[in-house]
Amino acid sequence: SSITIAIVDTGIDLNHPDLATKIVAGYDFVYYDSVAQDDQGHGTHCAGIAAAISNNSRGVAGVNWQAKLMPLKVLDSTGSGFDSDVASAIVWAVDHGATVVSLSLGGTDQSQTLVDAIEYAYSHDVVVVAAAGNEYQSGNPTVYPAAYDHVIGVAATGPYDEHASYSNTGYYVDIAAPGGNTGGSILSTYWKDGASGYAFMQGTSMATPHVAGLAALIQSLDATLTADEV
Repeated sequence: SSITIAIVDTGIDLNHPDLATKIVAGYDFVYYDSVAQDDQGHGTHCAGIAAAISNNSRGVAGVNWQAKLMPLKVLDSTGSGFDSDVASAIVWAVDHGATVVSLSLGGTDQSQTLVDAIEYAYSHDVVVVAAAGNEYQSGNPTVYPAAYDHVIGVAATGPYDEHASYSNTGYYVDIAAPGGNTGGSILSTYWKDGASGYAFMQGTSMATPHVAGLAALIQSLDATLTADEV
């Protein structure tokens, strides 16, 4: 429970019964306040995969069942945001005790500001995990921040351990994890229209918090490990 995973996304449903007791202080970089409430659903889904409350006869179980969740809202209700806010959130996460940063987001443009934030995390042995992208059938572009140094780039597999048809591939992919595909999607916590619930989704966004949760499990076994060792 001393391990904290920062979910840099659309926020987290702060009142979700499968998440609420896991949430630590966060920040909303979209509306500039301390209430990082999800208003889109994506971040809540990712948070549940990484660390939903487990063994509570409700909903789903997170990969790391005791880790805390730090909500950092950088994407608005349409799922859009700025690299500068993502960079600020990474730095905020490091400065406020997160040991893993989960980034289920990305794009094809590069940003030195974002590189600098990742290097800051790396220098503090904070593990950064990012989605490889869902554009395999649209040219399979290189996606950042997954392709930056000192980031674990995550592709997606389907329910039969196959390459998910949408998942980007490439030199920058370090690992693949369950993201859903034809035959099955990933069930997790969700927020929609002001209500807490659950939903099935698929994408490298879903694969990424599987890896973030596992990184946090590794840290819970040995808190002295460096980011490279994790």
